[in-house]
Amino acid sequence: MIELAPDQLPPLACWFAAGSPGTAAPAEHVAASGTGRWWADRAAAPRALAVSCAGHVLLRGDPRALAPDALAVFDAHYVRAPAGFLPALSGAFGRIVPWERMLYVHQVPVAAPCPPRGVTVRRLVPEDAAALAALAPDAAWVHASWGGPGGLAASGLGWAAFGKDEVLAVACTYFHGTAYEDIACYTAPAHRRRRLALACVTALCQDVAGRGHTPSWTCSRDNRPSRLLAWTAGFRLAHEYVHYLTGQPVRRGPVPDAPSDHPAAAAAPGDTKAPPR
Repeated sequence: MIELAPDQLPPLACWFAAGSPGTAAPAEHVAASGTGRWWADRAAAPRALAVSCAGHVLLRGDPRALAPDALAVFDAHYVRAPAGFLPALSGAFGRIVPWERMLYVHQVPVAAPCPPRGVTVRRLVPEDAAALAALAPDAAWVHASWGGPGGLAASGLGWAAFGKDEVLAVACTYFHGTAYEDIACYTAPAHRRRRLALACVTALCQDVAGRGHTPSWTCSRDNRPSRLLAWTAGFRLAHEYVHYLTGQPVRRGPVPDAPSDHPAAAAAPGDTKAPPR
């Protein structure tokens, strides 16, 4: 596939359903934020289209239009696509792993827990970029959909628990859609089990509702801590689906470089820790 510039894109309404929750929202997020990349089988009148952001890929269109190695650019990505794309994925990669996912939608208002003494929960501001960057390396996924800590801090769509100038926990809009905002959270290992994530998520959910949007939450089926946190924060299961973790591409000669926005071990939105999930 070839990368498209934003001004080369076809009308997206013909390709991606508007107002979709969960990881179906990256198309809206990338279009609005500019973080992510667009791909097609050809620039003029494309027959297959993809959007990639923070290690996630959505595929749409006619998979029969793809060359055998067309999807090789998406190695180490989580791919969500109609079933018709599975032969193309299998042909491009030596291994694809189905990953069962759960999508929750916020339905029950929950009162924010009182933070512990010395901890402040507030909205992130641009000046918090350095504190976000100081989190452990396994937290880098939480701001990947904004292009890094500076992008998240400046977005106005994140809340964090602070101890002095240190970020102890953070919750943020990961994919910002026109109707739903899929959220993610992370708590520093030394500060878990203090209800800090719940405090951040609750504040964020109130913020999202104030914008007239609905919070959504996605996590792996086997990520019990994430599922429990979602339930406690007022999310209820909407449906389950499968996405696919791609492995090493099948080499058929030179393969284009993989996108720079693909963390091979990126945790997905809603997950409270990095893989294994």
